[in-house]
Amino acid sequence: MQYLLYAIILLAGITVGYFLRRAIGESKISSAEAEARRILDEATKAAETKRREILLEARDDAQRLRDEVEREVRERRQEIQRLERRLMNKEEALERRQELLTQKEENLSRQEKALAEKERLLENLHEEAMKELERISGLPRDEARERILSEVREAVKEETARIIRDAEAQAKEEAEVRAKNIISLAIQRCAADHVAENTVSVVELPSDEMKGRIIGREGRNIRTLETLTGIELIIDDTPEAVILSGFDPIRREVARLALERLVADGRIHPARIEEMVEKAQKDVENLIKQEGEQAALKLGVHGLHPELIKLLGRLRFRTSYGQNVLKHSIEVAQLAANMAGEIGADVVVAKRAGLLHDIGKAVDHEVEGSHVAIGVSLLRRYRESHEVIRAMEAHHGDVEPQSVEAFLVSAADAISAARPGARRETLEMYLKRLEKLEDIANSFDGVEKAYAIQAGREIRIMVKPEKIDDLGAVNLAREIVKKIEKELEYPGQIKVTVIRETRAIGYAK
Repeated sequence: MQYLLYAIILLAGITVGYFLRRAIGESKISSAEAEARRILDEATKAAETKRREILLEARDDAQRLRDEVEREVRERRQEIQRLERRLMNKEEALERRQELLTQKEENLSRQEKALAEKERLLENLHEEAMKELERISGLPRDEARERILSEVREAVKEETARIIRDAEAQAKEEAEVRAKNIISLAIQRCAADHVAENTVSVVELPSDEMKGRIIGREGRNIRTLETLTGIELIIDDTPEAVILSGFDPIRREVARLALERLVADGRIHPARIEEMVEKAQKDVENLIKQEGEQAALKLGVHGLHPELIKLLGRLRFRTSYGQNVLKHSIEVAQLAANMAGEIGADVVVAKRAGLLHDIGKAVDHEVEGSHVAIGVSLLRRYRESHEVIRAMEAHHGDVEPQSVEAFLVSAADAISAARPGARRETLEMYLKRLEKLEDIANSFDGVEKAYAIQAGREIRIMVKPEKIDDLGAVNLAREIVKKIEKELEYPGQIKVTVIRETRAIGYAK
């Protein structure tokens, strides 16, 4: 029973709780629906308000854009109106200009017609004048023209010769003064003594008894020495001396050193001779290198290839007309550098080219070709600059000088060679040069006699006065100078003197 009661009470509680919960849920739902309606109404009002605001803003923006567009349209219209007015003004100006041009064309046309008429009248007058001149002179027109042109040519020729003569005299006077100053300064700065060198060397002996020891048994010693050195030993009646003869100065120097050491040592036999010759060759090679280095150091020429240094040293034992080539090269470098400094040319290029200008002579007896061509090949092989090669290769006139430094090296070479006592010339070459000089002068028309005087440094030319006038003598001197420069090689300069003489003789009785 008790349990049943509990069950009924429980069931009743559940039923009452159910109905209570349902009643409470319906109340909450109603409240929520009312709240939702309120929120919806507020959102609808807010949306309407926002829509009205957006519409107002859109209307304001549209109005502003419309105003801007209208303003731009007005400005564009005003600009177009200004352009139209300018175009109209230009059209009016062009029309006025066109009218002026038309008027000018009409004026020009009238003037052209008037000029044509005047030209026709002038031609008629000229033709009549020419006919009258022909009638008066009695000469045809072509003949008269040729005679006038001939006279004009002669007058112009004489005037040209006179102008050339005066200009040459003035330029020569100024150039000579300037050149003499430059050359004298250059020579003073590098003045050096000249000693002619020979193709023989002399070895002093302590006694004539030493000659027999040099010859050796059946001449074996002298044959060994001559074979090893390539130099001829001349043992003659000269007391206490042996002469070494040979055209290779390096070999001659080797033989001299070897023989002097053999004489000092006293032991002279083939084995000892071979030993001394070998030692002398090494010493000469070292001397060659030292000479080349000293030459470059003396001039301040840096960066030379070691092989060029050796070739410079070999020039110490090379002579040209009795002049030592290394000393000559050093002097040419100094002269060229001094003159370059005086006139503002490149001193470094002039000095370097002057030192290397005869480098080909170090091997010209071993290689085919002129010493200039050999030198150019050597300088290119050892990477010398183009400016130095260009200045060096023109010093004998084989190519045209292309730079100021080339002219300076050529002039310095001539100065060094032309110094009194610097070089010796064989009688045969001297006579040939004089004959060639006279032949060049005699090859010109109107020359009567030509005489080379002052050891070939001047040539005096007697001309026929009936063929060569005074101005013609000026032109003749210039032509002879050009031909001498082209065909003849000579040291220094040659003076050309043209003499024209006329004599009037009368006898009083």
